[in-house]
Amino acid sequence: MTMTTLMATAAIALALPFAALADSDQNKALVLEALQNTLLAGDVDAVDDYFATDIIQHNPMFDNGIEAQKGVVGFLAGSGDFKADYIRVIADDDIVAVHARYEGFGETPMIAFDVFRVEDGKIAEHWDNLIEEQPLNPSGRSQIDGATEITDLDQTEANKALVEEFLTKSMIDHAEINITDYISPVTYLQHNPMVADGLEGFGAFMAEMAQKDISMNYAQVHQVIGEGNFVLTLSEGTLGDEPTAFYDLFRLEDGLIVEHWDVIAPMPGPDAAHNEAGKF
Repeated sequence: MTMTTLMATAAIALALPFAALADSDQNKALVLEALQNTLLAGDVDAVDDYFATDIIQHNPMFDNGIEAQKGVVGFLAGSGDFKADYIRVIADDDIVAVHARYEGFGETPMIAFDVFRVEDGKIAEHWDNLIEEQPLNPSGRSQIDGATEITDLDQTEANKALVEEFLTKSMIDHAEINITDYISPVTYLQHNPMVADGLEGFGAFMAEMAQKDISMNYAQVHQVIGEGNFVLTLSEGTLGDEPTAFYDLFRLEDGLIVEHWDVIAPMPGPDAAHNEAGKF
């Protein structure tokens, strides 16, 4: 291999991560602009600018296609009460995930994760999971407060791998693990409404669930989305006997989980209203 070829190969290799970052940033900006100019502005006509004609919709309450998306925007515009706070936004190539608080879907604000897939400059697919806002948890934390700064971009893939391994071993396989290989024994900030901080809080919650004979089982991790120190997973399983969607957001430091948010919501049964695409 000549020096010229070697240098060209190295240049391409170095450029690839930066190109991916640029695409992720562009997709993140597109999604935020789309949300601002359609949902928040109540502009039905703007939907065509940001959403693919054949958008795939995984929210079981809505149909696929752009006309259904226009219906959502029109409904929210007509209510006059819709508000949104976007607390965290992470992008992983063509996937953008938003951690949000919504008002206007009902009497109680909703906490949500919205996940979008971008293709050819438009939103082509959407997943979400929502739950009513709950009181502060035993450690005084809400479902949305906490760290927001994205750091450690060079650790994205390692962090994704650790989180996926943790969920697979602990929640799917129920294998015996050394939990401190995954969760920091020093700092573990918890935003689940029922769970206190620290490994002690997590252990106490799991013990209480066992005492009440309520099992929590993950069957499959469908997506692992990461940007730097944040990793979001989309999983399905059961809580008790009820089919459940688990969206978990983890923040990592030095290769360990130090903070956790989630939205855990029941999935519609086979007889409930749902669209063709399914929850995942």
